[in-house]
Amino acid sequence: MRRFVLPSGMAGTLPLFIETVGTTVEANKMVRPEGYPYYHWLQTTAGEGLFTVGGVTFSLPVHTGVLVQPGVPHAYESAGGRWDTAYLTFGGPAVPDILLSLSMVEPRPIRWEPGDASLLDRSIEEMMDRLETADDLFGFNASADVYRFLMTLRQYGQFDNRSAIIRNSQKLRPLLDWLETHYPDPEIGLAGMGRVLGMPVSTMNVLFRHTFGVSPYAYLIQLRLRKAKELLIGLPDASVKTIAERVGFRDASHFVATFRRKTGIPPERFRKLHE
Repeated sequence: MRRFVLPSGMAGTLPLFIETVGTTVEANKMVRPEGYPYYHWLQTTAGEGLFTVGGVTFSLPVHTGVLVQPGVPHAYESAGGRWDTAYLTFGGPAVPDILLSLSMVEPRPIRWEPGDASLLDRSIEEMMDRLETADDLFGFNASADVYRFLMTLRQYGQFDNRSAIIRNSQKLRPLLDWLETHYPDPEIGLAGMGRVLGMPVSTMNVLFRHTFGVSPYAYLIQLRLRKAKELLIGLPDASVKTIAERVGFRDASHFVATFRRKTGIPPERFRKLHE
């Protein structure tokens, strides 16, 4: 068993950072009703495990792993006999967009061919070898390792989640359509969204994260900002305050702060770029 807990260093300023990386023998059932605070990759190196997430249980044999987003409840245990695993927990502000672009937002088994063993079966061990021999005080090399691992996983992993994503999007369609017309209402909350779908907020949260990689509220903010961009370009004489109100923000200062945080520039600067 090997385990590395990375020092904080400059992790908070890096787009990706490792929290822990290691290998272990899973002796007991692990139940996480509140999920894990970081992205959690778990793969089988020997034996076989059972992984439960979103009410679904699937097996994790050798050459198989699963990636779970922060805060998603899950549990896992040996399928019988010894179960050896390798794991990686990581975070960073760039992770959600990277995983969304790679279509890796849904926790489901990811498989690869045995012939790719040197690339994926050894990835965690090689990562630990580099941590053991290199001086990486600020986490730059570890950050590059996370990115390299995700790219390798996307290149060689076998993904069969398209049908699940389609099913989830169909379940969410009534709410997506409702938000397209009700986004200007600043009173929209999670409880109201759940009522539109007729499902508990917790279930709605899981479906959104599995399908879009973000929470329902984050999706609403993205929608409001997209509409705001359309208005900033299409209504050049409208004030920022007016546009903020028209897309559902309670006040202009909150709108400007959110717009700047999500796009990197203030609304007026965005407007000037499109004149």
